[in-house]
Amino acid sequence: MKKLLDVLSEKMGQVFEQAGFDRAGGKVSLSNRADLCEYQCNGALSLAKQCHKNPMEIAEAVGKLLVGDVFTDVSIAKPGFLNFNLSPEFLKGFVQEMADSEKFGLPAPEKEKMIIVDYGGPNVAKPLHVGHLRAAVIGESIKRILRYAGHRVVGDIHMGDWGLQMGLIISELKERNPALPYFDDSFLGEYPEEAPFTISELEEIYPAASAKSKEDAAFKEKAMEATKKLQDGVRGYRALWQKIIDISVADLKKNYDKLKVDFDLWNGESTVHNEIAGMVQYLKDGGYAYMSDGALVVDVAREDDKKPIPPCMVLKSDGAALYNTTDLATLLVRKREYHPDLIVYVVDKRQELYFEQVFRCAKKTGLTEEKTELKFIGFGTMNGPDGKPFKTREGGVMRLERLIAEIEAQVKSEGREPDDVLSGDAPGSSATEKIALAALKYGDLSNQATKDYCFDMKKFTSFEGDTGPYLLYTIVRIKSILRKYGKDAPTALRTPEAAGEKALFRALTGFLPAMEYAERELAPHRLCAYAYELANAFNSFYHETRILSEEDSTKRDGYIALASLCKEVLEQVIDLLGFEAPEQM
Repeated sequence: MKKLLDVLSEKMGQVFEQAGFDRAGGKVSLSNRADLCEYQCNGALSLAKQCHKNPMEIAEAVGKLLVGDVFTDVSIAKPGFLNFNLSPEFLKGFVQEMADSEKFGLPAPEKEKMIIVDYGGPNVAKPLHVGHLRAAVIGESIKRILRYAGHRVVGDIHMGDWGLQMGLIISELKERNPALPYFDDSFLGEYPEEAPFTISELEEIYPAASAKSKEDAAFKEKAMEATKKLQDGVRGYRALWQKIIDISVADLKKNYDKLKVDFDLWNGESTVHNEIAGMVQYLKDGGYAYMSDGALVVDVAREDDKKPIPPCMVLKSDGAALYNTTDLATLLVRKREYHPDLIVYVVDKRQELYFEQVFRCAKKTGLTEEKTELKFIGFGTMNGPDGKPFKTREGGVMRLERLIAEIEAQVKSEGREPDDVLSGDAPGSSATEKIALAALKYGDLSNQATKDYCFDMKKFTSFEGDTGPYLLYTIVRIKSILRKYGKDAPTALRTPEAAGEKALFRALTGFLPAMEYAERELAPHRLCAYAYELANAFNSFYHETRILSEEDSTKRDGYIALASLCKEVLEQVIDLLGFEAPEQM
């Protein structure tokens, strides 16, 4: 199904052609003077020079032909603007087609793409904190948008589960409990099923070991040795590492579940460890990589670069792999297993240069296919009301679960704590949890991803204004109306009459362009803006219309059909944003 403005532009183009002018002049846009008209066409101005005519003359010639079942209230304004409204009957037909179509008329893509979204990126053995929020929330929404648009999409968490951090943890565990069988090279039996630590202990061990390594050179040397043993496949170290992974992933899943974020692949840097040696040899044999100050690097600079781009380092001077190495190896594996058309990386924008190096290296060396687009979505920081990176009151980095708990408490303090628990004890099952999640996600996603933003808890949890709870309140209001209606909502729309009713019809037509933009630009904030616009249009309609008390049953059924469609569209949009509405508030 075509977007409304495209349909109108085609029809206007036909009229331009009928009047003897180039149909390209028929492009229609939303009016920039909503007090005067709904839509406008400026084609007379753009064609004036080409036709050697006064634009008013062109506009008047076209305007005389703008009669029929599409354009009404046509007027011409100097120096040649065509202003008009839409026929209510035509508008009803367009929205009815949306309502009757799958995905509200969203067309299938010309080519179904294989897309990988790389987001999340937490380190194991460390709790999720507010610094992980944006990658998870933005990445999840992008994944959902692309899937809904008709593409095959795989979400990969890409955990940090390899390297020195694992050696630090293992070394600290060995110092604390050297008798564990994992450190006994002669032990040949089965290792214990139960891990020798809890997630809380593990989260305390890593920062302690990291701090110790900065002060104790001998300990850091042991950690580097432990890292090598792990990567060389020493049985006990691999078994202990697996325990760390199992405990950490279970905790990560629990926290991501609270955020309604899920991944198809729970891969980490370790997944590609066995690919590295072959990849390095390939880069050497192909003449791509060379030694520089002891390190193995690939030049990625180009003649047209406006600023220096350093070489991409593949191996450090001591022969150890680094993030570049595992990211390149991951691209190699994705090429072999998925042949992706697009890989999207949702990462802090401060990593832009790093990813530019990796992308260029992968393309130059053939580690990814020529057809594969590598796209970096760099997000800004989440700041507190003081404009500085969000912290706890004590000045530390806030854990995500604590942030969620504080938002839930704020929702309750708003005096609208719902009583109903909708689905047992599942994460996010209570209405309060759903409202809190909407506040959190919408507060983040409504900002353009690349921009920093201030997290204002009181503002984001408000039931008024441009917030997630306001959207939920609108949906719940419609659900209440439909319950009171007492039977299945009709699907046949009626021709709009009142201004608010027609404005709601027009707002519904914005779904297709909003989706098109969100998919093309990977921009959830566009859907946020649309959802807010639609919610406002519904609430204006609600306040000026007697819906349930309307005595004319035909009118009442038309109102109910319109409200039901609005609810369906809003529910679809918030699902793409990653949250849902409760039944009551």
